[in-house]
Amino acid sequence: MGTNQLNTLAVDFGASSGRTILGCWNGSKLTIEEIHRFSNDPVELGGRLYWDFLRLFHELKKGIHAFKQHASGSQASIAVDTWGVDYGFVDGKGKLLGNPYHYREARNARAMDELLQHTSERELYSRSGIQPLSFNTIFQLYAESKEQGLTLADDVRLLLMPDLFRFYLSGIRSTEYTIASTTGLLDPRARDWDRNLLQQLGMPSSLFTDLVMPGTIQGTLRKEIAEELQVGAMPIVTAASHDTASAVVSIPSLEGDYTFISCGTWSLMGVEIDQPIITEDSRRFGFTNEGGVEQKIRMLKNIMGLWLLQECKRQWELEGDSISFAHMQEMAKLEPGLQSYVDAQDPVFLAPGNMPERIRLYCAQTSQSVPQTKAELIRCVVDSLAMKFKQTLDEIEQLLSRKLSTIHMVGGGIQNQLICQLTANATGRPVIAGPVEATAIGNIMMQIKAHGEVQSLEEIRQVVRDSFPPERYESQDEAHWQQAYQAYLQVIAKKSVRS
Repeated sequence: MGTNQLNTLAVDFGASSGRTILGCWNGSKLTIEEIHRFSNDPVELGGRLYWDFLRLFHELKKGIHAFKQHASGSQASIAVDTWGVDYGFVDGKGKLLGNPYHYREARNARAMDELLQHTSERELYSRSGIQPLSFNTIFQLYAESKEQGLTLADDVRLLLMPDLFRFYLSGIRSTEYTIASTTGLLDPRARDWDRNLLQQLGMPSSLFTDLVMPGTIQGTLRKEIAEELQVGAMPIVTAASHDTASAVVSIPSLEGDYTFISCGTWSLMGVEIDQPIITEDSRRFGFTNEGGVEQKIRMLKNIMGLWLLQECKRQWELEGDSISFAHMQEMAKLEPGLQSYVDAQDPVFLAPGNMPERIRLYCAQTSQSVPQTKAELIRCVVDSLAMKFKQTLDEIEQLLSRKLSTIHMVGGGIQNQLICQLTANATGRPVIAGPVEATAIGNIMMQIKAHGEVQSLEEIRQVVRDSFPPERYESQDEAHWQQAYQAYLQVIAKKSVRS
């Protein structure tokens, strides 16, 4: 390891909020400080759902300004990570051709249904290793082509969200590998665009830029932005630009016998492997193969994690009752638990809207006890998430043909200690929880690697473990939870039959 003092800025855009985190590296340990936080709210306009890219870029610049104020000494670099799949179009003069659509935009589901009438789900999965979900880039682009065609000028390029931010910071148009792997348009074996698939779907290959690997320095901050914010020409780094990929970088494990859960608005649960697993079982179970650092593959499942709680909270606030997440956790702790369940992966929960009512309807349709109070609804959600993690662990172990001894949970969701404990109970495995700011830490550590201060993923994870000691949760009352798990499986099977 090096010995230089480095100050780096992680710009972490989540699907519901964003933050800029100052990372201070002293040669052996990392400290972090949140210096700017802001909401990330979709905007409905003209019957369509968009991201407010202009406001988000403004918040990014405010974060850079705060970086200068908080960093003692020089500012070494900046890197951006975001959620996956969404994108914008930029022409040869750098003009943004409209605000990017939000992945929950209703047109995507229609486009997916139509495309799958021409190209089978099995074929798409066999080529990309990506679980076909309505918000995948491939279906969003198909929606674009059906509405207005993709007959764009030759100088127009598609940039995924972190690449779009990075372009407006540095002026360089490129696509980082881990974010590209979320599109459904990448060949996971070759680690490159599937140009035959692009041709088959009528998508011009000229839209897509060259891939760059995480940990690459790509230019410096544009002169006009540097002058506006009165900062230097800082290097811009491609971290692992997909937020989950960055979160996985920061898993503080010293061995490979574990599964991870990156717990936030979405819960991403999976394993790191050397080559993708693209089989009928992995397709049937709903697993996706995304890119990681050092050429790793993250085989994982997308689970609607804290989204259900966030939407319950939002609905209650609309009704005039503001409840903090901490209070929601305390309310759920007082409930007996294991009374009713929902499948956290059911598409009925994907869109925004009255989540408490949808949970009650699900329970009624599956002949369960219907949660009435807020505490009962919250407990139903956290119990259901723990059960979904157990179900997903069973599927992972079947695909790998071996048992995994430990679960590493990272991300903001681990601040809900109840979810951590219930996950240990449901899975019968110890849960190692931490760090909370996993994505930002992974982003920062890849910048430190780009500066040559650390050399490998193994070295990064040792630094994270030393800098942010995790918390351990042991499994409790396993026999009772095993019995309850069987009841959960019966519930989701019943709903599947009804659907």
